[in-house]
Amino acid sequence: MAAALLGTDRRPPSGTRGPDAAEALLDTAARHTLRRRAGLRPGPAAVPPAPCPDDPRPPLPAAARRRLDRLLAGRAAPAPSGGRRGTAPDLAELLPQWLALAVERGFKAPSAALPALLDAARARTDLRPQALALAGPRGLWLAGLNPDWRFALRGGGAGGRLPDPEDAEAVRELWEEGLFAERVALLGAVRAKDPAAGRALLAGTWAGERAEDRLMFLDSLRAGLSAADEEFLEAALADRSRNVRATAAELLSALPGSALAGRMADRAVTCVGLDRTAAVPTVVVEAPHECDEEMRRDGVAAVPPSGRGERSWWLGQLVESAPLSCWPARFGGRTPEEIVALPVADDWQAELHAAWCRAAVRQRDAAWSRALLGAPSVPPATGPGTSSLAERAQLLATLDPAERAGWVAAFVAAHGLSEAFQLLGVCAVPWAEPLGAAVIDALDIARDAGSYPWSFSGVMGLAERCLSPAAARQLESLAAAVPEAEDASPGAGAYWAEAFQRLVATLDLRARMRAELDDTRA
Repeated sequence: MAAALLGTDRRPPSGTRGPDAAEALLDTAARHTLRRRAGLRPGPAAVPPAPCPDDPRPPLPAAARRRLDRLLAGRAAPAPSGGRRGTAPDLAELLPQWLALAVERGFKAPSAALPALLDAARARTDLRPQALALAGPRGLWLAGLNPDWRFALRGGGAGGRLPDPEDAEAVRELWEEGLFAERVALLGAVRAKDPAAGRALLAGTWAGERAEDRLMFLDSLRAGLSAADEEFLEAALADRSRNVRATAAELLSALPGSALAGRMADRAVTCVGLDRTAAVPTVVVEAPHECDEEMRRDGVAAVPPSGRGERSWWLGQLVESAPLSCWPARFGGRTPEEIVALPVADDWQAELHAAWCRAAVRQRDAAWSRALLGAPSVPPATGPGTSSLAERAQLLATLDPAERAGWVAAFVAAHGLSEAFQLLGVCAVPWAEPLGAAVIDALDIARDAGSYPWSFSGVMGLAERCLSPAAARQLESLAAAVPEAEDASPGAGAYWAEAFQRLVATLDLRARMRAELDDTRA
């Protein structure tokens, strides 16, 4: 060591001098190293990991396995230079759809693909439910061996280790001893199988749970919510946590027959009524003058957000929590459409209609949603109900998929695509007709009008993921480059042609993906 530190000229190794000293030093070091390694005593053997659990699901067809490899490799591909996407499909955006199709068909992921699949789920939270479902018990086993994949063991990922909901002893043991994420997943699984058993499980330990945990557990009651949950939720109205009380009140108001809904209806109808003495029947509003103790117990927040008046804040909470069935009698037997069309005095219309929108969404009332949406052809700013696109999207979600698609198709035909992006996002995939045809026609019209093409990139991205693959044939004629109009944006024609070519290529690829997954050959 001294010779190595000082140099062989100043401290030659024992018995060696001159030009061979350095080589002799290295030879000596090598011998010492080999001797030390050879003399090591073996340590105790590590405990091997538990065997990987079996996954009885069928394997992917060969073509689908290769497709998964390409999609996982393509998700991390660098973006094209120059800001243009070209005509190639975006594989990263197709991965969620492929995963959903594979899980729907009951396949399991190939063993060799599990690391890349877990890496993809780690990078994108939107992939996690489907990626972990495809990975199955083997994916959870592998995640337990790598700290980078520990996310798979939390929340819904823990579902792969849950006991059978009918195994009462195993359920009780995990509920009392499991991690919080495991308990949340367990409660959801039991609740899905037997809502009463899930509620009883929660009631047994409710008093000893932390406030933040009580809130998460209470939120799980949304699945399978029924009148049988009312007694438990009524008791939660007296909880020491304000957030728990508010959630319990929200859930009770979603049960139109609950006692809380009745109390809210009694309060709301005293604030909103009909002035029959006016030349035209008019809705009149007298907002609450105080938020008393009983109102606060029923979940009414006394302190409004910054910029909101107290009385309008209280009024909105009463109306959104009252069952919508109380209003026809209050307005002389009028239908929801007729009630929404009535003028509202003293500038209360926006506040009142917004509260009715929240009530329709919470109570999943399709009749009131239709009334508040109004006719899709009417300009949003002048029609009845709401002009907010966010509120309209929420109302549309209460309608069945076919009616939803028809309403949005009529909206697109009447108003174009500039305001339809949020509405398109709530429609079931693939878009049912006539929605797909309406979107294609609107894109064609926008191109012919010389519109700035990049402003429709969001709708184009949705169309790639949501149009039916059968629409590719309809789009082929639009994929050809056309001469640009004099008033069109420079380069718009080439961009539109490129975008339509990419759309056709993506739809064709989606069709091939589905066919590969449906291939019954090995």
